[in-house]
Amino acid sequence: MDQRVDTLAAPILTDPIDRLLNGEYRDPDSGELVGVATRALAITASLDGTEAELVGQLGFGRRLAVVSDPATHAVFGERVEGALRGRFAVDSIVLSADPIPDMSTTAALRRETASADALIAVGSGTINDLCKYASFLDGKPYAVFATAPSMNGYTSITAAITEGGHKKSLAAQAPRGAFFDLAVLSKAPSRLIRAGLGDSLCRTTAEADWLLAHLLFDKPFRRLPFALLADDEPILFAHSADLMAGSHEVMESLVRTLVLSGFGTAIVGSSEPASQGEHLVSHYIDMFADGARRPIFHGEQVGVTTLSAARLQHAMLENSPVVRPDTRTEADFRARYGDELGASCWADYRRKALSRRGADALNARLAESWDDIRTRIAGVLLPHEQLQEVLAAAGSPLTPEAIDLQRPFYETALFEARDIRNRYTFLDLAADSGRLPGLVATL
Repeated sequence: MDQRVDTLAAPILTDPIDRLLNGEYRDPDSGELVGVATRALAITASLDGTEAELVGQLGFGRRLAVVSDPATHAVFGERVEGALRGRFAVDSIVLSADPIPDMSTTAALRRETASADALIAVGSGTINDLCKYASFLDGKPYAVFATAPSMNGYTSITAAITEGGHKKSLAAQAPRGAFFDLAVLSKAPSRLIRAGLGDSLCRTTAEADWLLAHLLFDKPFRRLPFALLADDEPILFAHSADLMAGSHEVMESLVRTLVLSGFGTAIVGSSEPASQGEHLVSHYIDMFADGARRPIFHGEQVGVTTLSAARLQHAMLENSPVVRPDTRTEADFRARYGDELGASCWADYRRKALSRRGADALNARLAESWDDIRTRIAGVLLPHEQLQEVLAAAGSPLTPEAIDLQRPFYETALFEARDIRNRYTFLDLAADSGRLPGLVATL
């Protein structure tokens, strides 16, 4: 038999990022090939001198709005603008220091970028969210040059935007291109690097919460977002101390973990694979913490809330719960949170609140299947002691006090965070079974 090798055949792609960009990643559940909307992605030692070519391949129009804030403009924005000016008409838009990702800032950004064909974000969480949401509303493409490995939202299709005081995860769009210069990222403030580590830590708690909703209520669940992380997460967690020592290799693992986490949410179509109970607590803190508190980065906060969520999950798996109906009403929410915010929270929360019939059905399922439910969820959890060691090795905050929160307020956040979104997590199971009040002091 002729066994000649076709030397012109396309190479077999093994990197999950490459396979996703080419639409060749095999879904572990359906067996179908899946891809992502992002068309170009670079994670490299240096992007210097390649910025214009990277953007040029995306097919944007002639006029680009390059959006940064004073800090990110100095770090990377000025360089990106200079590189693009040789090929594009560039509008330099430098927002105020510490811009707020809300509807007002979004509206202002849309006005400033009205004449642009596309937006180029140069920054991290807030800049990226504002650009992805504003461009989505205006039907324009965008790309992002990252300045810090601080969160997993670069490649997601949602944006964390505050509306009427209610922090929400709103539909947006994926970047057409996402570019990561490891030399720039390694020089980011250490707190931003630790924030990225903290935001990566919640894979285990988010997966457990999402799986819980699937096993209790037959909600959709997919293994794909977590399969994407299987190779890089262990490296990152095992070498988190090296991350802070300037290792480009571990930095690349962090960036890949963040990128793949974002892709996982984009494929699923929601933030559910990466945002569950631990993020509800963090969002509650953002909404209600003392305004005089010093600025805390999202991932720093999520690292702490992830430790609490992990302790709660392990504690709840010890005994079979019995739930009760939720008798609260919209009036109760309005009395607690005010009319506007209370009504907004209730509109979300009421969809998961347990009625008498719902509680009876859930108790029947728990009685019949708890051992299987517990075994399956335990299989995706990491020990909370291990998670704490990962953060501690990097010098990350471990306690509410370390992120400037008084313990009584933090316990309130643990108790009430489930009120702000329609996601059934271990916070809900603990509350519905009457165990949450006794557990919050241990979390």
